[in-house]
Amino acid sequence: MNRVQLASFLRTRREALQPEDVGLPRGQRRRTGGLRREEVAALSGMSTDYYSRLEQQRGPHPSEQMLAALARGLRLSLAERDHLFQLAGHAVPHRTVRADHVNPGMMRILDRLHDTPAQVVNHIGETLAQTAPAIALLGDDTRHTGLARSRHHRWFTDPAARLLHPAEDHATQSRLIAAHLHGAYTRDGRGSRAAEIVDDLLAASPEFARLWDEHPVPGAYCPPKRFQHPEVGSLELHCQILVDPDQSQTLLVFTAAPGSESAEKLRLLAVIGAQLV
Repeated sequence: MNRVQLASFLRTRREALQPEDVGLPRGQRRRTGGLRREEVAALSGMSTDYYSRLEQQRGPHPSEQMLAALARGLRLSLAERDHLFQLAGHAVPHRTVRADHVNPGMMRILDRLHDTPAQVVNHIGETLAQTAPAIALLGDDTRHTGLARSRHHRWFTDPAARLLHPAEDHATQSRLIAAHLHGAYTRDGRGSRAAEIVDDLLAASPEFARLWDEHPVPGAYCPPKRFQHPEVGSLELHCQILVDPDQSQTLLVFTAAPGSESAEKLRLLAVIGAQLV
């Protein structure tokens, strides 16, 4: 671990980021450019003291999980993330299509959607980042571990995953998810994370096994959806998508028709989401 170079690298990247780059207000009392240490700490999900000690060359040896969080918080490119890992004395993460590192361009867009339900997911249904309104709408999907990180896996193994959708929509949703897992499996092949999810579901879910045998073909990734939210009731939402260049990550943005009851409920969820921050 090169403490001097690690501290310098963190400081230069922090000072290069502007509040507007991460969806924060600049404020009138900000005297210098760049982000404050406490802002980077909050964006990375760690304490200000922990981050400050890293910049002051007296921090602990950060784990791979902490480094990944710092890379997201500082909006690092993949090359910058790899350099961060090397400075901290860790092996460079494998660059697979399952990478947890969110594309910096995706993060810049997500930062500007702070009042909108939006999230970045990878091609096997793992949620990598969410806005506060998305958490208010869907729950904190980033808290899961193991195969349950994939919303696709949870749909077929955890009954609670279906509670947000009306029962009459479950069959359509199941077919859509099976089709997208089929596409991911075809793309990644045996030995991949997608294959691990598929193999587990074939053993655990007769419904999935039946759909899998039908060789479903992916259609629209995010068609209009109906939700049954425990706090605001029913919503009818549209889902716009933005796919990154290598097709491994997608930004999902949920909207409602202007003037509709669902639009008013989305505004309420934005308020609820702000209280979660």
